[in-house]
Amino acid sequence: MPREIITLQLGQCGNQIGFEFWKQLCAEHGISPEGIVEEFATEGTDRKDVFFYQADDEHYIPRAVLLDLEPRVIHSILNSPYANLYNPENIYLSEHGGGAGNNWASGFSQGEKIHEDIFDIIDREADGSDSLEGFVLCHSIAGGTGSGLGSYLLERLNDRYPKKLVETYSVFPNQDEMSDVVVQPYNSLLTLKRLTQNADCVVVLDNTALNRIATDRLHIQNPSFSQINQLVSTIMSASTTTLRYPGYMNNDLIGLIASLIPTPRLHFLMTGYTPLTTDQSVASVRKTTVLDVMRRLLQPKNVMVSTGRDRQTNHCYIAILNIIQGEVDPTQVHKSLQRIRERKLANFIPWGPASIQVALSRKSPYLPSAHRVSGLMMANHTNISSVSASPCTPGAPSAALTSLPSLLHSPQSRSSRGPHCSPIAASLQPHCSPITAPSVQEPQPVLCAFIRKTNKSPLPKTDRTNGQRQHRGAEPLLPSRPPLHQDQAEGAGPKAARSFPRGVGSAMDAADGTAPVPSAGTGSSAGQHQCWR
Repeated sequence: MPREIITLQLGQCGNQIGFEFWKQLCAEHGISPEGIVEEFATEGTDRKDVFFYQADDEHYIPRAVLLDLEPRVIHSILNSPYANLYNPENIYLSEHGGGAGNNWASGFSQGEKIHEDIFDIIDREADGSDSLEGFVLCHSIAGGTGSGLGSYLLERLNDRYPKKLVETYSVFPNQDEMSDVVVQPYNSLLTLKRLTQNADCVVVLDNTALNRIATDRLHIQNPSFSQINQLVSTIMSASTTTLRYPGYMNNDLIGLIASLIPTPRLHFLMTGYTPLTTDQSVASVRKTTVLDVMRRLLQPKNVMVSTGRDRQTNHCYIAILNIIQGEVDPTQVHKSLQRIRERKLANFIPWGPASIQVALSRKSPYLPSAHRVSGLMMANHTNISSVSASPCTPGAPSAALTSLPSLLHSPQSRSSRGPHCSPIAASLQPHCSPITAPSVQEPQPVLCAFIRKTNKSPLPKTDRTNGQRQHRGAEPLLPSRPPLHQDQAEGAGPKAARSFPRGVGSAMDAADGTAPVPSAGTGSSAGQHQCWR
């Protein structure tokens, strides 16, 4: 029995990506732009009910909700050949039509005002489903509507449907080009917190990597937004093939992401796809095998995320899921996995098994393909943390994104991790080290700032420094100020004491100069392990 998925499209980026996604699904299922099944697709065994439902006149309607605060993009969709495909009751436009102005706060506040109208649409779609599994959210984290309104909907969806999965396809801004949106780093920063806390799975789509793949792999000199969105739609459709074409395994959304996410906060995934061709490059098609596809999926040039190389940190895989499309013999898959194991093409975390899951899926019989075998990789990799810490402009790191770890802190996690490690970066990077505590020569008044009045004073009974008697239960006396050294006279000592972060370590850490102990699994030997030992 198929389980339904409702797609939410937010803002300009989300609606444009969703438009290309529905065009791809219609082509794979043999559905015309008017929602009518073609004659050659009437005998198919595919599951159209996962993303579509039939109207009274038996034409198919997407389970999609189109939301935007400005009418330009949605009007372009309604003027396209696919205008009759959507349910007009599932399209919401703001009354004033002014948009969010690329401001996260504006989108979030407008979401509080219009949430009743939006959830009337979502509740109607959910009630019309026989067995709703979850929601798929398409948005960008850099704009105003996708980030602000998207953050608000994530919080409300988590409260309103706590047992339903929420998967997002989040487009990250381009790091190689100067953006005309000044507040883009702040929009990304505030959205990342909601993605960390309220989403079950986040598929990261980096504009930098998408432009690189379009230029290097597809040989497009100046890729347009439509061509970039087609790449994203290819990823989205390939990741849902096991849901739409019945098989023995991975028939639902939770079956796909369960093996990829070991802990709730480690749900930021990267994707890769091969082979990619355009209409002009069909003549140069090579022979594809299962081993060739799985080996190419592990190469960084085929990954849809720009991951920087950190020589100090040995990044590794947490889990991998390869969806192989085509008529494939399972014995070829086992031989390919054995070859990858022998050559050690992938390094895995030392605190978990070397998990490479392979799901086999059929290709669409209605859509011609130039390749016999194609593959999609969905991986949980520790290097995904570099996306949230990368600068927004070349050569000038953004103050907002560099302060991401401090904003994403939770009080529960501060005691077990370093003070400057985010829930993404700290739990992913094996060598995320805490900040160094002050040295022993720091002035003693720093220690007294952390001491409260207790039944037992941490100081001895007799304070020889001040020459006074110190009784139990009394407030500790401030020790005499030590003489200024040469470096302190220049401003190094007292400034370092005053700039000591609040809540970093403990009182004794500040006194003896020791750093907080890192959590388990972050030792220096973590990067020395190899997979399949």
